[in-house]
Amino acid sequence: MTLRDEIHEQPDALARLIDRAASFGSIAARLATDELDHVLVAARGTSDHAAIYAQYLFGIHLGMPVGLATPSVLSVYGAELRLARTLVIGISQSGASPDIVGVLDEGRRRGVPTIAITNDAASPLAAAADEVIDLGVGPERAVAATKTYTAELAALALLVAAIRDPSDPLRADPALHDVPAAVAAALETETAIAAAAAELATAPACVVVGRGYEYATAREWALKLKELAHVVADPYSAADFRHGPVALVDEGFPVLAVAPSGRPAADMEALLRRVRDELGASLLVLSDVQAMRDMGTSGVPLPPLAEHLMPMASIVCGQLHALHATLARNHDPDHPRHIAKVTRTA
Repeated sequence: MTLRDEIHEQPDALARLIDRAASFGSIAARLATDELDHVLVAARGTSDHAAIYAQYLFGIHLGMPVGLATPSVLSVYGAELRLARTLVIGISQSGASPDIVGVLDEGRRRGVPTIAITNDAASPLAAAADEVIDLGVGPERAVAATKTYTAELAALALLVAAIRDPSDPLRADPALHDVPAAVAAALETETAIAAAAAELATAPACVVVGRGYEYATAREWALKLKELAHVVADPYSAADFRHGPVALVDEGFPVLAVAPSGRPAADMEALLRRVRDELGASLLVLSDVQAMRDMGTSGVPLPPLAEHLMPMASIVCGQLHALHATLARNHDPDHPRHIAKVTRTA
């Protein structure tokens, strides 16, 4: 089983998870969400980008602010957290990292509801939680996480839909039905993505930008480029990028942008025009809008999908781009250097 195989498994894995929507309704029905005001998410690495996606999803759809846990506050400094009216969620593909488990342990000790989102229902993280969302995507053998990441995003979207309507989450968010087909369509862009990725064959660095829901995509895409292609890939919100880091860009500097239609599109368009026309960047644009793609040196089409679910399709293009950039740089995507599949931090 190779990294590319697991990337291509994602439509089926997501379809299986969405078919289990009723189980999310059962979890939501037990949460007493009218007694909750906040969400705290503990995660590391790729799963931390799913937590960033949760910040937008819970905030926009439920009006619930989401904080990202700082596990060392507990594990290293031994502080005690005030968690009243907080839902605590731990996200980890392996469920094995002690510091993430420790955040859920603190939540249970404080008597607030805890949920584990993991691909191992027998993991320490699952054992620490009141409720467990088993991603159920099958073993992920590649070191770089792909199918577990998109499943984490889908699990969060299903959970939010279930909180809105525990009796029928897919009635609350019927666009979830469209996700597997959209991800399959994203996979069909591989030839175009491979051609665009060749431009990173000799580049020592790049930046990756997105905004709104796609900020999580920018961060995860950049991580895959670091892990696999050994490119210094710096991710930014399009808003933050203007606050100084835009100084990185000069003639021919690679800027990778995920810019689908939606609320941030006009802002993304203005930024891309500037880095192209004023700064001379080499621009790769992922978008479902032809005019946006035409702004790039290269453009890759995204499939039609609701804005809040698009990160499940856009990151598949990012995964493929990182895979082909790795091959273009003569590295082995199935054996990235210095990293292991499971990292345990205390």
